[in-house]
Amino acid sequence: MPTYKLTVNGKTREVTADPGTPLLWILREDLKMTGTKYGCGISACGACTVHLAGIATRSCVLPVSLIGDRPIVTIEGIGEDRIGRAVQNAWVAEDVVQCGYCQSGQIMSAVALLKSRRKPTDAEIEESMGGNICRCGTYVRIRKAIKSAAGQLA
Repeated sequence: MPTYKLTVNGKTREVTADPGTPLLWILREDLKMTGTKYGCGISACGACTVHLAGIATRSCVLPVSLIGDRPIVTIEGIGEDRIGRAVQNAWVAEDVVQCGYCQSGQIMSAVALLKSRRKPTDAEIEESMGGNICRCGTYVRIRKAIKSAAGQLA
């Protein structure tokens, strides 16, 4: 099996894996970074969202062999950045979390949105967050937290 050099949250990590192994399992099993969650395995729920070269990406369907030298940021590292910190703080302030399972993916998608749109409209929030499922239905609080974070960043 080949060895891959991955840059995860600013640190170079080496893993030996089958080329088809999804990034999600590399993160969780090999690197012991369990903040990124397994939800559906088909890129439909968003629980496994990470940033790959700054783009919100579903890690459950991304083979490790396709990552190359693009940097990966996970929920464990998102708070190192001003926008990530603002979103995490807003999540706490707005009491978004209920069961919490989907929240790392929700936060990763929200950060990606605010990096591209500093003052998103409700429609832009709905469009950007639409691929993230929250079984507890905290969508109103999620939208409120995104707007709160945008306000903090203004």
